[in-house]
Amino acid sequence: MASFLSKLFGFSSGSSAEASASSGKTETYGDCLIRANPMREGAQFRLAGSIEKEVDGVVRVRTFIRADLFSSEQDVIDATLRKAHQIIDQHGPSLFSDDAASRQV
Repeated sequence: MASFLSKLFGFSSGSSAEASASSGKTETYGDCLIRANPMREGAQFRLAGSIEKEVDGVVRVRTFIRADLFSSEQDVIDATLRKAHQIIDQHGPSLFSDDAASRQV
């Protein structure tokens, strides 16, 4: 009974495993590296990923998390790659023009 209540209120180690990111897929688009990092939330996956680019010898990372939830891990990976392509196309060179090594987009 105590085990059930612990899981119900998030006091078990299982809840932290669900919150961690799943292993994703990487893809090169233009001169950027895209990493799909779907986040498991219960029985669903949240769209999350990062875009990396080397600028003047320094790797700059732009991460993104969206509200979209998917029931299939493959569906969220495909959607993450499409969203990253859209972000790169919309922002162009300004995506990495600041001096920040890492930031959210």
